[in-house]
Amino acid sequence: MIKRRKIVLLVIAILFAIILSFIGGNVFAKYMSKVEGQGSADIASWKFKVNENEEKLQKIFLESTIDNETVSNNKVAPGTEGSFQIKLDATGTEVGINYKISFENETQKPTNLMFIYQGNNYSSIKELEKTLTGTINAKEVEKTKVIEIGWKWPYETGETLEAILKNDEIDTKEAQNISTYSFDIIVSGTQVQPQNS
Repeated sequence: MIKRRKIVLLVIAILFAIILSFIGGNVFAKYMSKVEGQGSADIASWKFKVNENEEKLQKIFLESTIDNETVSNNKVAPGTEGSFQIKLDATGTEVGINYKISFENETQKPTNLMFIYQGNNYSSIKELEKTLTGTINAKEVEKTKVIEIGWKWPYETGETLEAILKNDEIDTKEAQNISTYSFDIIVSGTQVQPQNS
């Protein structure tokens, strides 16, 4: 009988604990609230063009940029020069852009042909491309940049008579063997990494 009483008391205690936890759970639930909302963010737009074109790879033929009428059919020869432009356009972009201009697939460059950029002479396009980087900032009013690159093939190259004669020989030989000089321009634009203030 004592055993039975203990079992009944144990069952009553367990039921009482279950009832209390149910009531307590409902009491706590009355103090809980759920707030729903919605997050949104406007995404900054990205537009980057090169020479009015979405493609970032373009081929340049120097004979189409020549500024000399003493050679027939706009041929590149010693004594000729010209220039070409690369227009970068970030109009409509809402982030800053780091740009880099590089050159690939160069074919048959005359040895004494040189490039001019911002008053400096470069003997190769690989040497030139190291200087063709920059930034168009997000807050700039004018978001276009025109990069003008000049080129020239001097009529006589060298400081001494011996050097001039040697370079004339090189120019003559290359004029007999080179048919077309061309290269590809690759322009890459990447977003400027935002900085915390």
